[in-house]
Amino acid sequence: MVDNLARKLDNAPKAEIEISEAPVKWCSVSLAEMVERGKRLEASVFDVEARQAFDIIHHSVFDTKPLIGVDGFVNNAHYGNRLKRRYVSECDNNAIGFIGSSEMLDVYPHPVKYMIDDDNNKCLKVKRNSVLISRSGTIGNITFVSKTLEKLLVSEHAIRLECAESPGYVYCYLKSKVGQKLIQSKVYGAVVSQIEPEHLADIPVPNAPDAIKGKINDLIIQSYALRDESNALIDQAQALLVKELNLPPISEIKVDTLDKSKSVQTFNVKLSEMAGRADASYHVPIVDAIVDILKKNAAEVTTVGDERISSDVVLPGRFKRVYVDEGYGTVLFGGKQMYELDPSNKKFLSKSKHDERIINELEIQENTTLISRSGTIGKVCLVPKHWQNWVASEHIIRVVPANNDVAGYISTFLSSDYGYELIKRFTYGSVVDEIDDNHVRQIQIPILKNQDIQKQINDLALQANEKRYQAYLLEQEALKVLDEEVIYAE
Repeated sequence: MVDNLARKLDNAPKAEIEISEAPVKWCSVSLAEMVERGKRLEASVFDVEARQAFDIIHHSVFDTKPLIGVDGFVNNAHYGNRLKRRYVSECDNNAIGFIGSSEMLDVYPHPVKYMIDDDNNKCLKVKRNSVLISRSGTIGNITFVSKTLEKLLVSEHAIRLECAESPGYVYCYLKSKVGQKLIQSKVYGAVVSQIEPEHLADIPVPNAPDAIKGKINDLIIQSYALRDESNALIDQAQALLVKELNLPPISEIKVDTLDKSKSVQTFNVKLSEMAGRADASYHVPIVDAIVDILKKNAAEVTTVGDERISSDVVLPGRFKRVYVDEGYGTVLFGGKQMYELDPSNKKFLSKSKHDERIINELEIQENTTLISRSGTIGKVCLVPKHWQNWVASEHIIRVVPANNDVAGYISTFLSSDYGYELIKRFTYGSVVDEIDDNHVRQIQIPILKNQDIQKQINDLALQANEKRYQAYLLEQEALKVLDEEVIYAE
């Protein structure tokens, strides 16, 4: 019976099978090549695009040198030791900011954790002109150590490349599309992707003439110098704001609680002040204390929704995104990339599918203030010129300034410690924290008595934004020179 059933099944009409035409990447790999690559069997090691990148470099008009080694561009590649992190208060003696491998990409990293600056944590320091590469989780994010970053401790999840020559050239090469493909081909790990310095050692780097390497190196160093200058201008603006409003450090502001001996804050709230909110976080005393100081020292305390401050506050609706390849759509980035000069992990949104929504809701314009509204609440940045007509996700609220005379001032206040507390108070949600555009319109903001000081603060912020735009242009020029005169040179 089994035999008869098998014959019937064998003679049954065959069903048509449709094979998807989705582009499956494949390639043949020789046994010798597998051995050469450390007996690695992961497909990512032999990725088609990575192989193309290797071919491009090997057929370059210039000889190559290994990335790391005695004859390489990098003479020391390492990362910090794994250690038990003992965090301290920012106010402690010898406290130094500590950041992770994602925060190191920010133009101006603001640490939320601090450690003691001693010999135990010395291994987490980074040297000026080093190149940093994230080595776990998201692999291959690149940054350059300038004046801003060398003041901080960086986690052991970032590989430090200390270059024997041309650190800016090495940075530019590793950040290029070809360099990124070569790095990704070295990744290993089934659950958490990782990479080690020894995996990067044999990455081939074109040994271009000194004049070209020097040109690229100088462009990158100038780019990061401009970022440092922009950060200094932002510090000046914040200092002027604090001085004019006579604001004490946020940790020294006295709050009115019922029993100061208790570790848990307890406080009274009048029924007339409830504003329809029963959650304690909305009524925290620090907010009232900040507002009281602002009222005493400002000409007026108004709200972000005031037509003198903003012309619009925009919260785009949720929608199903259609992504396309680079060059066929509009740049899209999310709240995680807000602090980066050139957001990493950019995606590209289809113009044909989302054209109307992009124009009416999603596109951002220069000098608009962006505020993250979900997950991590209260990240604030001022849109630089090169983000013009890019798209920020619906998780970011846009505050369109009434004019450029207040654009920089809005961003300066809202990005301060005091502005952050006034934003954060509106947070709601039991699982995912959120705020919305109505909340942002209600955020209180002072108008200074001295309008000259307010203008100075505004101008400093706009100057900082312009320097960041110029820094972006210099880095893009370096990448262009690398492509045209090194990688694809004929």
